[in-house]
Amino acid sequence: MSETNFVDYIKLFCASGNGGAGSVHLLRAKYVPKGGPDGGDGGRGGHIILKVNPQFWTLIHLKYRKHIRAEHGEAGRGNLAHGADGKDVILEVPAGTVVKNAEDEQILAELTQPGQEFILCKGGRGGLGNTHFKSPTHQTPRFAQPGEAGQEGWFILELKLLADVGLVGFPNSGKSTLLSAVSAARPKIADYPFTTLEPQLGIVSLPDHRSFVMADIPGIIEGAHQGRGLGLRFLRHIERNSMLLFMVPADCPDVTAQYRILLKELGKYKPELLDKQRMLAVTKADLLDPGGEKMLRRRLPRSLPVLLISSITGYNISQLKEQIWNILWTQ
Repeated sequence: MSETNFVDYIKLFCASGNGGAGSVHLLRAKYVPKGGPDGGDGGRGGHIILKVNPQFWTLIHLKYRKHIRAEHGEAGRGNLAHGADGKDVILEVPAGTVVKNAEDEQILAELTQPGQEFILCKGGRGGLGNTHFKSPTHQTPRFAQPGEAGQEGWFILELKLLADVGLVGFPNSGKSTLLSAVSAARPKIADYPFTTLEPQLGIVSLPDHRSFVMADIPGIIEGAHQGRGLGLRFLRHIERNSMLLFMVPADCPDVTAQYRILLKELGKYKPELLDKQRMLAVTKADLLDPGGEKMLRRRLPRSLPVLLISSITGYNISQLKEQIWNILWTQ
């Protein structure tokens, strides 16, 4: 099995640089027999900085960089020369990256805006040279301040995809087929469960230069909030979607029951997900005859917008895109 390019969880060790030591130096120059202290300050240690790159969509570039260290600051020198600062290490990450402390999984930062930066490990401050410690009663101090130690630790980088619409449904409910029908994305499509093993993003275009981002999330099964199926690994990608499009195939025994199971799983995983805007798309409507469609409509839930669609024939696809747009921009 080929290795996927999509990586949404990384654990890595980061260490910023130590500050350089301050210099202990006394001025020595011709005709200056007692020049006094002139030791310079040490340089700052390098930071470890996370920066959002909007062109990135995965953490795969960090997968094999398990230990990341920044440079130490250089020591100060005589003649009040300041030591050079250590070089910062900038790690580019995709928008939607959550930074956690690996020990207690406390969230340290959520990076969502292009260009946003977060100092993960701050470099140690440089020590003060002996010139800072001279006084009328101590004119030639022969000591200086050592550099401050940098910060280090294990951290978790967790990616939560940013999308306008998240597709929620059981495996093999037509999510990938819909994404390929409305965007240029080409997810793997096959007639067996869990064909989609990683989230897929697609840009859906509408007339008048309008567009929104749709995310195909791997299928959810009953008990997903407890880790069944692909479970918790991909449920987190739903958290940042502006609205949820529930997808249930028309040939299932009870469309409303399946919708309620999906809703229950999301509520048990994180109750806040139930506050998002929702819509139900009944897929594979091309399998229904006119009588079957009429009977199905009578049993559909009334608590949210519902539309019967077929990604194969294009039935109601344009209406679906317009309805999603209206929901997104009338929230």
